[in-house]
Amino acid sequence: MTSVKFIHTADWHLGKPFAGVDEPQKRALLQNMRFAAIHRMSEIAKECNSEFVVVSGDLFDSPSASKSTVSAACSAIGSIGVPVYVIPGNHDHGGPGCLWKQDFFEGERKQLATNLHVLLTTKPVELDNAVLFPCPLLQRHDDSDPTTWLRTLDAELGKYGNKARIVIAHGSVQDFTGIPDDEDQLTRPPNLIDLELLNETDFDFIALGDWHGTKQVGSKAWYSGTQETDRFYKGSDYNPGNVLAINAERDKIAEVEVVSTSTAMWHDLSFCFSDDLSLDALAAKVDDLIGTRVNADLLHLHLEGSLSIAAISRLEQMLDSWTARLIRIKLENQTTISPSDNELDEMVRRSEDPLIASVAARLVAQLSADEEESNVARVALRELYAACHSK
Repeated sequence: MTSVKFIHTADWHLGKPFAGVDEPQKRALLQNMRFAAIHRMSEIAKECNSEFVVVSGDLFDSPSASKSTVSAACSAIGSIGVPVYVIPGNHDHGGPGCLWKQDFFEGERKQLATNLHVLLTTKPVELDNAVLFPCPLLQRHDDSDPTTWLRTLDAELGKYGNKARIVIAHGSVQDFTGIPDDEDQLTRPPNLIDLELLNETDFDFIALGDWHGTKQVGSKAWYSGTQETDRFYKGSDYNPGNVLAINAERDKIAEVEVVSTSTAMWHDLSFCFSDDLSLDALAAKVDDLIGTRVNADLLHLHLEGSLSIAAISRLEQMLDSWTARLIRIKLENQTTISPSDNELDEMVRRSEDPLIASVAARLVAQLSADEEESNVARVALRELYAACHSK
């Protein structure tokens, strides 16, 4: 019995705009990291003695990827020393006018990536030690199961002998739905794949794309996840930033090795201030996450609790520094201003400036009003305090 080793990957989303990142140069950093991951994949393929690579859809983020993205993609794929077999996914579907059929893409493929093979039809592809069964998406949203055609092959499968049979498909399996990120507002994924209707005994590995985390969803079915992490935390079973090194053999459960390829680090941190000294604890937690790295991390930071006026100012300085160092900080700041007794006394008892003292006293009285009026008073006291200290 002959085994075959290959790399399973998907959801490269080359050209992804990363609209949530404000600075253009930082968006470019994230985009370039996705290409760098392909070069790391090339090294992994060599180390694992892989015969080929399968990409289970969404190599591009858009069916109208820019020419520069197409050229960079072909160049990166051309550096992989083995054949690369790609199916269109929902983001880069293979419908009429798709980039896969455009003259520019074909020209770049011929010059830069002769090892790239785009599988646009539901037709078995026989290799030396394996048979590929592609299930390409020819439109973004399809109500039909893209693997339906595989259920009609029973009579034909015998002619492939003992070669490993590998399904390549893109979509969400039954009872398993993707979670949209900031840029993907779909609430129900299309292109549903019903694994229960697919006779797994006919196939040896089902290489899936669409879910961005590495996940096994059947005895022979795996999502490889995206090669670069591209979303904040989605749950304990969400494991992005990998490729799968597969060793498959006919009528056996394939050996699967999860290999990390991600560079950017995406962090989630929730913190509640109990007092002003908590600022030091927050600084220590962020330092544990990003250390002295610059332009290598993204942070989803949720803050709550209360701080004095002076501590709020220090927090803003810390946030300015982190914003500069991070590729992105997604901030949810629910911290309230709670002026300390010393800060209030300083403003109310300003004998040298009776007008400020009078305004401060009125604002302090409003602190015991309803929530909306109290919040306004807190902000006003902070501005007043800042004005006093700017003199």
